[in-house]
Amino acid sequence: MYRVLKETGSIYIHCDYRLIHYLKVEMDKIFGENNFLGEIIWDYGSGRNMNKSWFGKKHDNILHYSKTDKYIFNIQYQPIKEESKARYNQTDENGMKYALVSKNGKYSKIYLKEEIPITDVWYISTIRGNSKESVKYDTQKPKELISKLIKAGSNEGDIVADFFMGSGTTGEVALELGRKFIGCDIGERACEISKDRIEKVIKSVW
Repeated sequence: MYRVLKETGSIYIHCDYRLIHYLKVEMDKIFGENNFLGEIIWDYGSGRNMNKSWFGKKHDNILHYSKTDKYIFNIQYQPIKEESKARYNQTDENGMKYALVSKNGKYSKIYLKEEIPITDVWYISTIRGNSKESVKYDTQKPKELISKLIKAGSNEGDIVADFFMGSGTTGEVALELGRKFIGCDIGERACEISKDRIEKVIKSVW
């Protein structure tokens, strides 16, 4: 994967608490510690394995690496929460909402923005059996999660590769977002499900 990654590309590695620290050490060896860009915490909702012996588990980790400092990164945004809008309780002559913020004894205007950059903690529910997205594949990822990664790390026309394709979510989302896609998986069922999903997208898009 390191060999085929473009100079402007990114690689995302997803795992849970059991192995993510081992993967981090190996990725540092291959890509270099300086090319570790950060870690995304995927909060997938209700806790798993709730018991009396430890806290309920409700997040996985996604490591982000590049090959060089020329990597593509497109900032992603999210709507501002309604409770945060309350502090913007002033209105200027053009009808724009703002808040007065004091710094060093001086007040300045901070205008309301409908969207703000997302952080490295993502609240996205996991795929459940009754979900419209579900293809009955155990490790299926939500399209919203994959979409954020693809939009942040690539532009339209770029190639997205998934070397552990699973249920084919990455391929489906990549094509819907105007990217090209390469995918592979050792599992026969994974390839069948992915082929079906990708063919449907191709027919609908092209």
